[in-house]
Amino acid sequence: MIIREDHNAMQQLGMGQAVNQALREEMIRDASVFIAGEGVGVGIMNNPMLPTFGLLRDFGPDRIKDTPVSEAAIAGLAVGAAAVGLRPVVEIMYNPFFTLASDMIVNHAAKLRYLSGGKTSFPLVVRMKSGAGFGAGCQHSHNLEAWVAHCPGLKVVMPSTPADAKGLLKSAIRDENPVIFIENMMLYFQPGPVPDEEYLIPIGKADVKRQGRDVTVVTWSKMLGVALNVATQLSQEGVEVEVVDLRTLTPLDKETILNSVRKTGRLVVLHEATRTGGFAGEISAIVMEEALSDLKSPLRRVTGPDIPVPSSPPLEAFYIPNEARLISAIREII
Repeated sequence: MIIREDHNAMQQLGMGQAVNQALREEMIRDASVFIAGEGVGVGIMNNPMLPTFGLLRDFGPDRIKDTPVSEAAIAGLAVGAAAVGLRPVVEIMYNPFFTLASDMIVNHAAKLRYLSGGKTSFPLVVRMKSGAGFGAGCQHSHNLEAWVAHCPGLKVVMPSTPADAKGLLKSAIRDENPVIFIENMMLYFQPGPVPDEEYLIPIGKADVKRQGRDVTVVTWSKMLGVALNVATQLSQEGVEVEVVDLRTLTPLDKETILNSVRKTGRLVVLHEATRTGGFAGEISAIVMEEALSDLKSPLRRVTGPDIPVPSSPPLEAFYIPNEARLISAIREII
């Protein structure tokens, strides 16, 4: 397997289009890969910017399965299919719907390879959308990545760019373990460069998206854009922000985080999910345990508040962490 992250020829794609390319390429490469979920073939997904557009037309109903509205059944289908040697890629639509699929995913998919002593493989990918910003309300917008990361046996991937989404999804489909692949819906429509040639990005490897010397911002998914914008603004004031994009929550690339913090001496963790029990707490604990003596000031967390995601536009805007809040946190510790 060749994994490359140095590319020449590029195309401009939204994340939804990049995911679509990854699905197409892996279905062509491996006949055991199939897709199932609510509306993956027709209806609500019939939009060229969204991930499963055109797949039913090109691969047919044997490999693109529109399912009933039952996340538990979709997850059960995935576990059973993986157990008999297929490579299912199932979609349960929105991140909060993971609660309905969690019995099969948490109690079975996450544990079966462990219970076999590693003698069997259970390759499956569960795709779901996350994030606030499109007025869908709390039942569709709650970010639950910390819930999933808390479950041993599940890999959790949250890409921030179209190129990362494509390379990571291809790696997830080829992985022998269950992978939860969480896509921020707002990123579907933001174009970015994606290599033309075949490439994979390894699961479990963070990426330093911007080098800096004064403070480290660790983030993932849609909040990467906030971090990069802030880094550009603060550089005009002589403050150089290093931006670490986790890309994968589990397995977690501790080495990249710790190396960055040891370099800058300061840390802010930025995520959209609610604060209490959020994954920022895990990162903060790791830094306190393993790099406390390198910190020049107390670390900070910039997160969503501990409330359900509102659907009212001004209240939803209040919920989502923004550039002003990140700048304030950085200035406090600088």
